[in-house]
Amino acid sequence: MATNSKTRKAARYAVPVAVFGVVAGTIAMVPAFANSGGPDLPQVTAQQLIEKIAASDVQQLSGSAKISTDLGLPSLASGLLGGGGVTGGSADPEDKIAQLASGTHTFRVAADGPDRQKLTFVDGKDEYSLVHNGDDVWGYDSKSKEVFHEKAPADAGKGGKSAERKTGDRLAATPQEIAQELLKAAGPTTDVSVGDTAQVAGRDAYQLVLKPKASGSTVASVKIAVDAKNGVPLRVQLLSTDGGKPIVDAGFTKVDFAKPAADTFAFTPPKDAKVNEGGGNHGKGDKDRGLGALESIPGLGGLTGGAGEGDMKVLGEGWTSIARIETGSATALKDLEGATKDEKAPKEAKQFLDALGDKVSGKFGEGRIFKTRVVNALITDDGKVYVGAVTKDALVKAADTNK
Repeated sequence: MATNSKTRKAARYAVPVAVFGVVAGTIAMVPAFANSGGPDLPQVTAQQLIEKIAASDVQQLSGSAKISTDLGLPSLASGLLGGGGVTGGSADPEDKIAQLASGTHTFRVAADGPDRQKLTFVDGKDEYSLVHNGDDVWGYDSKSKEVFHEKAPADAGKGGKSAERKTGDRLAATPQEIAQELLKAAGPTTDVSVGDTAQVAGRDAYQLVLKPKASGSTVASVKIAVDAKNGVPLRVQLLSTDGGKPIVDAGFTKVDFAKPAADTFAFTPPKDAKVNEGGGNHGKGDKDRGLGALESIPGLGGLTGGAGEGDMKVLGEGWTSIARIETGSATALKDLEGATKDEKAPKEAKQFLDALGDKVSGKFGEGRIFKTRVVNALITDDGKVYVGAVTKDALVKAADTNK
C-alpha cells in the first residue's frame, strides 16, 4: 500500500517533471551571438553565457513573478494532476505546487541565502505562503486557515538531506530553479545558442536557446532570459513544435536584488489556524483525488496501480527518449473499453476513455493515444505504455520496434 501511495503521488506530477527531465549529460555548445532584437548588449557565445549563469553569486532578491502553463491536458486529466486547483483543503506545499500544471499563477518571491526563502501565491483574494526560515518550513493557506509545518532533519548541513535541498524542491517554481533544472538536463542531443536580447522586469537580458537536435520531439525550443549584469535567469519559456503560445512561460515581472528585510521570513501561525506537523497531510485523500481515484472505475486497476510495480525501459536518448512500461495487465484497456459500453458505467470511465484519444494500430497491435502539448502516451491492448515528450508517430514507431 505504501508503494502504491508513492506511485500515485509521483504520477500526479509526472507531466511537469517530464518537461524538464527529457535529456541528460553534458551540454553540446553551439557558437552563436546575440543579435539586435532587443537591448544593445556586448556579444557573447553560448559557452560564455552559461559560464555567466554558473558564476552568478546572487543570493538575495525580492519581487513578483508569473507562470503560465498550457500543457493541453484534457479537463479530466488536468484535474487529476492538480491543475484544477485545490479548493481550500490543504496547506501541504505539494498540493499547491501541483496546481502549476495548468493556468496562470502570480506570486511574490523573496530570498536571502540558502536558509531563507518565501513564495506567496496571490491568485485572487486568497493567498498561500510557503516560507523557509532557518530550521522551519511553513505553508499557510489563508482560505482554509490550515498551516503546514516541518522541521529540518537532524543531519541538515552534515551530508544528509538538508532543509535547503528539501525546501528547494518545493520552491522550484521560480525562474531560477526552472532554468537550473533545464541546464542540468541539457545534453549532447541539444543545440545551445544565443538568441535575441530582451528586457524582462525592466532588466536587460541575453537569451539562451536550447533546441533538440533530432526530430520527433514535441518541444521546439527552450528560451532562458539571463540578466546581462548578474547572470540570474529572469524568464524561462518552453515552446511547442505545434506553435501557439508557450507551453510554460515563467518569469519575473518585477525584481530587486537588494537584501529583503529580516521580518519578511518571519511566520507565526494565526490563533484560529489548524497546524499540521511533519507533513501530516501527505497522502490524505489519495483515494479521492489523483490517479488513486480512478481505481474505482472498471478496467482501470491495471492502468493505474500496476504501472508502479511493472518493469520500465528507456528507449532512445535525449529529447526523443521514450519510457516503455509493463503495466502487468494485458487486458486492462480492453476491460475499460468493454466497461464503458455498459449503460450503467460511471461517467468518469467514459470521460477517461475519451481523454485517451483515438485508436491507433501497427505491428504492435492496437492501442490508444493520450495526447498533450508536451508529453504523449500510447497505451497498448497488451498492457504496455509508451510515454515521452515525442509525437504520436514516434510512439507508434517505438511500439512497433520494441513490441
